[in-house]
Amino acid sequence: MKHTAIILVSESALNLAQRIASDMNRNDKPEQRSAIIYTKNEVPGCTAIGPYAPFLKEHWQDFEAVVFIGAMGICVRSIAPALKNKYQDPPVVCIDSTGKFVVPVVSGHVGGANDLARRLAALTGGTAVVTTQSDNEGLWALDILDRCMGWQVETTPAGMNRAVFAFVEKKPTALLLEVRDPGTDYLERTCPPHVKVFYRREDLDLNGFALLIAVTPFLLPDAGRDALPGLNGHLPVLIFRPPVLHLGFGCRKQCRPDGIPEAIETKLRETGLSPKSIATIGTIELKKDEPLLQALSERWPQARPVIYPAETLAAIDVPNPSEKALAATGSAGVAEAAALEGAHGGPLRIEKQKGRLSEGNDFTFALAQEAASCREGHIEIVGAGPGDPELVSVRGKRFLQQADLILYAGSLVPVELTYYAKPGCVVRSSASMDLEEQFALMKEFYDRGLRVVRLHTGDPCIYGAIQEQMAFFDRYGMHYHITPGISAFQAAAAALRSQFTIPEKVQTIILTRGEGRTPMPEKEQLHKLAQSQSTMCIYLSAAIVEEVQAELLQAYPPETPVAACYKLTWKEERIYRGELRDLAKIVRDNKLTLTTLLVVGEAIGNREGLSRLYAHEFKHLFRP
Repeated sequence: MKHTAIILVSESALNLAQRIASDMNRNDKPEQRSAIIYTKNEVPGCTAIGPYAPFLKEHWQDFEAVVFIGAMGICVRSIAPALKNKYQDPPVVCIDSTGKFVVPVVSGHVGGANDLARRLAALTGGTAVVTTQSDNEGLWALDILDRCMGWQVETTPAGMNRAVFAFVEKKPTALLLEVRDPGTDYLERTCPPHVKVFYRREDLDLNGFALLIAVTPFLLPDAGRDALPGLNGHLPVLIFRPPVLHLGFGCRKQCRPDGIPEAIETKLRETGLSPKSIATIGTIELKKDEPLLQALSERWPQARPVIYPAETLAAIDVPNPSEKALAATGSAGVAEAAALEGAHGGPLRIEKQKGRLSEGNDFTFALAQEAASCREGHIEIVGAGPGDPELVSVRGKRFLQQADLILYAGSLVPVELTYYAKPGCVVRSSASMDLEEQFALMKEFYDRGLRVVRLHTGDPCIYGAIQEQMAFFDRYGMHYHITPGISAFQAAAAALRSQFTIPEKVQTIILTRGEGRTPMPEKEQLHKLAQSQSTMCIYLSAAIVEEVQAELLQAYPPETPVAACYKLTWKEERIYRGELRDLAKIVRDNKLTLTTLLVVGEAIGNREGLSRLYAHEFKHLFRP
């Protein structure tokens, strides 16, 4: 079992070594320790060894990492005989005996020594001394980008070195992103100034660039493993293959696999697709034990085998149905159905292909691209939070920074939230637009393959009026997603310094509204909900506060605490407390309007009682 070797050179730092080992060892089983302290002398809790250099050379491949605690000179001389290269050596970190400085020695970001140094520095309260240029300048670590993003890389070691050198020297770099996934989102979000992004190869003009980085499942026809012919010799190229292709196959019973994987790969390449981007190999349950499945998995080890029930594939419409396949398997097309299911309905890049390399060994295959990876329009419905721009979620902020169009509810969302927009983004308020105008604008950008953010106040799923928008998106087959936001009731609890649930008194929070122009269902009328004596947060009701007060007084005592919260977290925030008997007067006297949340209940400002969660009988919940 691989483990971290903590080489304790300076025994005065035993406590430091023990702290590091304790942090790395997540259980109390000695046989499963992930960190072992080694010393030259007999020290309780440590393993005694001979001279460092021979020990390290003999056990070099047994170590997940090596942490030296002592002088850098001893560290360097001790590891020198064992070193191979940055792709095989474990990360090595050296810490001085006080824990003040933590220095990655070898395998900085390829092996993870830089990250380990930062982790140890946080543990010791010291400083991580990282000398890797890309790390210090916030540049992408190209040589580990494939591991970080779950991609496959196509290059040679020499090609990688040329690419890294050009990139960290900030040579003009073209970045071709022909798909979309979390990795490409990260590259777009953190793109340095010397990199220009292209989304279509027909727009790609390499004149003036010193490096091309491509994230794509599609082949670059003129590219070798690490270079493209250029105006001035060969242009270094670094190609990453994201796992966005889904292969489906069917075959005769016990079909001999000889030559079939090679034939499929040839077809992929003829179509301009890289087999390194195959994410899954799917088939029907009937074929789960076929030798062909094993052969395909061996050919593309990065691909995950997936077995689908017959009823799952039977429910998928395929472009090339077969009565014979339907009779034999229950699916009208195993290969196409499996590919489409794996791709979550994404487009078929290769429709069903039939093959026979020898008598009786018939097979079919098809290939589809992951739906979410296609570079097409996207709409993100983002919850803006209660108003403060810093209370939008990290995910919501990222979408705002990436958007090509931000359509925000101008009467409810502070304009400051739109300041996250990138240069060139179109920002429009929907306050003066009807639904048809909003839909037309969003669809215009969507159809151009651009990103749209529909920005709603609070959490869009609470009185966000998004249902009719989603119905429109569904009708036109538009891809969309919802990013939740902090709701006004959560902001109210924070502003009121109140826990809206009190043990043994109030365990329910009701989010509702008064009956104005929009009728309330009979069973949800305020006086009926109020009978529970829960904490009640009432939206969109300042204009009918007299009616709200009258209904609440049918169940709550007149002295029940209330709060009228106006523009929570905005610069104009105002909060008024009182008793239920005075709620209407509070709202009217202070001219509170649409963006007011009314809160009613005993939980407001309550400090009585002790949560049983922290009682003695629950202490086991907090043990590590």
